Amino acid sequence: MNSKAPYLLTPGPLTTSLSVKQAMLKDWGSWDGEFNDMTAQICQRLLSVAGAEQTHVCVPVQGSGTFAVEAVLGTLIDPDSYTLVLMNGAYGQRVGEILEYLKRPYMVLDKGDYVPPRGFEVAQLLESNPKIEQVVLIHCETSSGILNPLEEIAAVCAQAGVRLILDSMSAFGAVPVNMADLPCAALISSANKCFEGVPGFGFALIERQWLEGAQGRCHSLSLDLYEQWRHMENSGKWRYTPPTHVIAAFLQALKEHQAEGGVQGRLARYTRNRDRLVAGMRALGFQTLLDDEWLSPIITTFLSPSSESFDFTQFYALIKQKGFVIYPGKLTVADSFRIGCIGQLFDEQIDAVLLAVSHACMQMGMTVPVPAPNLLSPQLKTA
Repeated sequence: MNSKAPYLLTPGPLTTSLSVKQAMLKDWGSWDGEFNDMTAQICQRLLSVAGAEQTHVCVPVQGSGTFAVEAVLGTLIDPDSYTLVLMNGAYGQRVGEILEYLKRPYMVLDKGDYVPPRGFEVAQLLESNPKIEQVVLIHCETSSGILNPLEEIAAVCAQAGVRLILDSMSAFGAVPVNMADLPCAALISSANKCFEGVPGFGFALIERQWLEGAQGRCHSLSLDLYEQWRHMENSGKWRYTPPTHVIAAFLQALKEHQAEGGVQGRLARYTRNRDRLVAGMRALGFQTLLDDEWLSPIITTFLSPSSESFDFTQFYALIKQKGFVIYPGKLTVADSFRIGCIGQLFDEQIDAVLLAVSHACMQMGMTVPVPAPNLLSPQLKTA
């Protein structure tokens, strides 16, 4: 067994740098001026990354990314306002589940497990359902690894005069989003994804005018982003105890993100990771669920080989013995597993995980290249 902590080839939490971990070694007072300055720096940096300084505000909230998604939906959407949810995986489904809990009316465009929603489909739904006031899109649906066509959907929403809420949990920081040009009323993400921080808080970049009109709308005391924002604006402090160590780590992660070249630098490394990984896995006989057109630089789904010798639990354990943690599949259409490309991963780690996969297959009694999957990769270029 590898004595070192394994590399996380997952969509977050992910492997962080030593300096990000070291940033958590100091204790901070939650009302201390220096700590409050750190929070302000983080908010300003995030707005700058998104090109949103003139139009949006940044509101952090304690908890996982799902906390932030629920906070945004509960704070911004009026109880009588209709929402269109674009689903093609588990996280679009989760948005629908949250709206059910909140008793907010919504409609669904459900594309299944691996097909992207397209602009013309959204345009047709908006035209035939004028009561829809906002659309929710998952930027990168990590249950399949698909990168959804943000620009065309944003353009359709703008033309129809409806607001776009973008769940960019697993993409923001590595996939460009310029809110000065892209009509997006709210963007949601979290600390432990492409900025390579650690779990503990999420954040939303919200159109100032929309948030200003949201007083008293939220279903929850602690998830009310209007009150969180007003309290921070007035005092510089979080309303309730903040994740101080996580904030310190995230500020360090943001500095390292900038030093790597910002979004473009991070995108270049993640894309290289993906291309190296996909090429190597295909050489071993594995097939991707998605066509190349839709592969994100975040995480890739591979179809399980059609061999009675293949067992994911054993496969996972053998790869972990070599120092790598991968993810199980999250599809209804086929047996699969996922390997992430984000975090502190470079050529050395990608090459090593490919070797670990090859060794695991042989230890399980399979030939390499492995047998083709029962379900061949869908052709999505015409989807």
